[in-house]
Amino acid sequence: MARPSTNQNVHSADVSPADATGARALRRGLQLLDAVLDAGPEGLRVVELCRACGLERATVHRLLATLQAAGYVAAAGRFRYAAGPRLGRTAAAPAQPNMAVRLQPVLAQVSAAYGDAAFAIVREGPHSHCIAREVGTHPVQVLVIQVGTRQPLGVGAAGLALLSALPDAQVQQIVAANAPVLGAYGGMTAERLHLLVRATRERGWSVIGNHATRNVLAVGMAVRDARGEPVAAISLASTLARMPRERQQLVARTMREALAPLAA
Repeated sequence: MARPSTNQNVHSADVSPADATGARALRRGLQLLDAVLDAGPEGLRVVELCRACGLERATVHRLLATLQAAGYVAAAGRFRYAAGPRLGRTAAAPAQPNMAVRLQPVLAQVSAAYGDAAFAIVREGPHSHCIAREVGTHPVQVLVIQVGTRQPLGVGAAGLALLSALPDAQVQQIVAANAPVLGAYGGMTAERLHLLVRATRERGWSVIGNHATRNVLAVGMAVRDARGEPVAAISLASTLARMPRERQQLVARTMREALAPLAA
């Protein structure tokens, strides 16, 4: 599909130095994005992107970090980059599985085991987007979010699990992008979120309470594809009284077992 040219005839007298710098960065970013899209779902390595765009490695890394944080580019394996979740309507989209359909049986299994509500989210730039929910059988259900809810990545258990599974550079950019609004979620701060990311990585699963919703505690776990890349996350939420440490560990074990077939 033909794309519009990024070269425009502009009178230099009408453009400030700052505008010229911004326009150049935008052109380079679009050029890089074109190369990623043309490569298809397999993606390209940084050295290949440098060659395709005629850009220095440092410039490509900087642009990739920005595009990844916004969800337009995603890691494809350890060293390759492909179209991200924000480009779900591109030609590469049909190759992506329907994550909500794939995760619904997992949510049903986890919810049935404990009677509480389970949720699945994917990442959209610096935000999480709830794509599926399973209501449990316990008389008191904690429906912290619903399908379609978007919130800063990391303020909920599933989002925290997914955020923690991302590379450090992406975590830094996402937390920085969300910093101005984090306080609205139970007084969350960027510093607190970084500590939670560290604890989640050490533990292997996330646990968070009283941030997205008061008097609630939830356990979350990242969903990885066959290549080990994080593509989504799930969580189980309940009241604080129903989530002692022992139960948290059991929930995490059940999640790991339920997700194992998806990574095969």
